[in-house]
Amino acid sequence: MKIIGIVDYGMGNLRSVSKAFEYLGYRTKIIQSKDEIKSITHLVLPGVGAFKDAIANLEKIKLKEEIIKFIESKKPFLGICLGYQILFSISEEFGLHKGFDILKGRVKKFPNLIKIPHMGWNKIYIISNSPIFKEIPDESYFYFNHSFYVDVEDKNIISSLTDYGVKFASSISYENIFAVQFHPEKSQKLGLKLLNNFAKI
Repeated sequence: MKIIGIVDYGMGNLRSVSKAFEYLGYRTKIIQSKDEIKSITHLVLPGVGAFKDAIANLEKIKLKEEIIKFIESKKPFLGICLGYQILFSISEEFGLHKGFDILKGRVKKFPNLIKIPHMGWNKIYIISNSPIFKEIPDESYFYFNHSFYVDVEDKNIISSLTDYGVKFASSISYENIFAVQFHPEKSQKLGLKLLNNFAKI
């Protein structure tokens, strides 16, 4: 049986993510301790808020290393918004702060010439055959809410781009790691399709 684990570290939109998977017919489990990770087949790391606080909270409840171990086990992992950004090396959000460094890249602020945060519906341009985009058309709209974007070092892992003042990586796919800057749980029918695609991996 597939069990979708959703990490609770005080900074995620847990209810919306959990309800979306349950609507699709999947069993979910809120993860608040390292022992709870052992029984799940898929792991989702949602997140809203500050990069530094997210890392601190995950370290405080001793989940940072467990999440890394889960990813290293090659089981399917999905990062959403802040849960996407913290996979990378470093963030420039209110100083310099180290991320998980599982993937190489730098979290940067959007140029001041545009309205921040980037909030609302925007197109994604799909550039790879990622399984999370199965039967999702190119140039589909998803819901965004963020002030920082990831400058991904390895362009080969980028699965979609979005244009907001700069063209940035709105999603990545690498082996068992999938991550999106937008919020599929707030993106209606296509968001549910993406979550269902992930759960089927």
